[in-house]
Amino acid sequence: MTGSQSFAPDARNAALLVYVNGELVPRDEAKVSIFDGGFVVGDGVWEGMRLHRRSLLFLDQHLDRLYWGARAIALDIGLDRAALTREIRRTLDANHMMDGVHIRVMVTRGVKSAANQDPRNALGPPSVVIVAEHKLPHPDLHARGLSLATAQQRCTPREMFDMRLNSHSRLNLICALLQAIEHGADEALMLDPHGFVSSCNATNFFCVRGGVVLTSRGDYCFHGVTRANVIALCHAHGQAIELADFRREDVYAAEEAFVTGTFGGITPVRELDGRPFKQPLPGPITARVRSWYEALKDRYASAHA
Repeated sequence: MTGSQSFAPDARNAALLVYVNGELVPRDEAKVSIFDGGFVVGDGVWEGMRLHRRSLLFLDQHLDRLYWGARAIALDIGLDRAALTREIRRTLDANHMMDGVHIRVMVTRGVKSAANQDPRNALGPPSVVIVAEHKLPHPDLHARGLSLATAQQRCTPREMFDMRLNSHSRLNLICALLQAIEHGADEALMLDPHGFVSSCNATNFFCVRGGVVLTSRGDYCFHGVTRANVIALCHAHGQAIELADFRREDVYAAEEAFVTGTFGGITPVRELDGRPFKQPLPGPITARVRSWYEALKDRYASAHA
């Protein structure tokens, strides 16, 4: 079974250097305290990025999301955007990385005086960790597609828990994924509090019905960089797209579906709740959107290498 985060193993990752609070240390020696706020209560934010042809793809959008998330939880990263970018580059250079790399930047409240949730108990600076891995999506993903199952777990409104935050606390999303796995699926499709389709547990969801691409309004889903790029690409290429409220039954009647994310890009979906989509994988519009996205990546890399 594979999911949207499944990747092809790469032996080079065994010897990686990991950035931990300004130091580059071997992977097996990368550690934070058991009193770190991220470990104790998931108090922190993170960002995923990709290195493509020496370029950090859509860097500004990813940094916007990271620094917005940190401000939302009153967390001072301790590095401005330029300094953090230099540290990411230092990590990549130390590992001799040029392409096909996934980077995860993690920032937590840091070491606390006690194992509790009060942020005022933080003793000093935040913990900043950068993990860069040679990581490509599993080769079966695009040929096989994902199987989705609708989860009982719902996406939450901003006044409860803002889904736009890349929070270290992902338990609600893990619970949704566990429900999908229990039903033999790869990923969970999650509804919003009103019963409309919102997102998957780790990616944003799109389907195609009557030649029109449908995705949620965005009020309860991840603030996805790839999602935003796909919406913009559809507009730019004259592909009909609607950001709307729609139900699971509307997805059952769709011709094709796909999910988006920084790691996997555009990944086709073959079925929802055991109901296969009509088009063979990848569906024609899914394939078209993916080709536009791959071209966008190459243009960005050429302009920012």
